[in-house]
Amino acid sequence: MSEQIPSHEVEGIVRRAPRQNCVEAEIWGRVRKTFCSTVASIILKWNEFGTTKTLPRAGRPAKLSNRGRRALVREVTKNPMVTLTELQSSSVEMGEPSRRTNISAALHQSGLYGRVARQKTHDSPLGV
Repeated sequence: MSEQIPSHEVEGIVRRAPRQNCVEAEIWGRVRKTFCSTVASIILKWNEFGTTKTLPRAGRPAKLSNRGRRALVREVTKNPMVTLTELQSSSVEMGEPSRRTNISAALHQSGLYGRVARQKTHDSPLGV
């Protein structure tokens, strides 16, 4: 099985199969270079959900969309001294209002933690 058919082509064959009154064995015969389990899982998904697209998983939906999260991360990387209140106002301007705690959690998930004002550099030696 060196050359496999891409799964989107298999999905197309599975979608056309009910119109052509095909059974699983006939479908697998058409996509001979694809694993039988792949064809079976696509058929099960089609029969259960009526689509072969990836459906959303269970769980609570995110407060911020991926686009909003990326915009916040971009803004913080440009200016690390920006405050959560300023980020909150910018997220309202983007059309995704959220609380400061949600913004902080989103930044933590992106690996951005304590953003504080930078300390003043010491031009002269200390104590002089």
